[in-house]
Amino acid sequence: MFGNRFYNETTRRYVAVFGTLFNDIQISRKNTIGETVQTMLIPINYAPIQKILARLDQDPTFEAPAMTLPRMSFEITAMTYNPDRKLTSLTRQTKENADPNLLSRLYAPAPYDIEFSLNIMAKYNEDGTKILEQILPFFKPDVTVSVRMIDQFDFYLDIPVVLNSVSFEDAYEADFQTRRTLIWTLGFTLKGYYFGPVSEKKIIKFVESNIYDEFTDTVRDAAVTAQPGLTTEGAGTEDINETVPFSDISIEDDWKFIVQSVE
Repeated sequence: MFGNRFYNETTRRYVAVFGTLFNDIQISRKNTIGETVQTMLIPINYAPIQKILARLDQDPTFEAPAMTLPRMSFEITAMTYNPDRKLTSLTRQTKENADPNLLSRLYAPAPYDIEFSLNIMAKYNEDGTKILEQILPFFKPDVTVSVRMIDQFDFYLDIPVVLNSVSFEDAYEADFQTRRTLIWTLGFTLKGYYFGPVSEKKIIKFVESNIYDEFTDTVRDAAVTAQPGLTTEGAGTEDINETVPFSDISIEDDWKFIVQSVE
């Protein structure tokens, strides 16, 4: 679009980050005397809940055994532009390039709210509440995670994940041949950003400026030529660590500026 072809893997990163928040939940089952007899890691995958339920109802085969409960699934349900988090369009970040004559440049991103739905499916009510109680205490109502957005710039962005709602459904229809499935659905909003392409621009190495006494003057009083990229000795350099900072440049420094008076 607009002559740019790029892919920052932004949505893929958000999906991976969201799934990682819930990929280490474990529950245990105890016998009548309180001894732990089974501990299980709750599997989670990206899939619509309808697909999981349909798979649960299928007959198992020797190549694809039936899915077991409890388990979790999640999916993106909506994406909405959020103008309240918009930054100035001209805001940009720059970084050194492998080519000393170029700078890498990245403009401000577009803010989007990404809606996620997390589904907890269980056969027993106790299993479902064990999973739910390992999630709810951490969302008050949000959890902030750091995401590496652009590999070229190697910076991390703090992304809030907000818990909006929790609902419960019992899919049991009183048929003895129907598998009972208890479903908790948690609605989240990930406040993300989408970045545009990284562009490369040449470094400004020479600046010319005309000076006038009045705004209405048509004849300049002086012409100032500035040439960045010099050391304190006035010699040219390509090493940015040896270059005099812009804040230290003054018009009184003859070796940094060439001032030409105009009669």
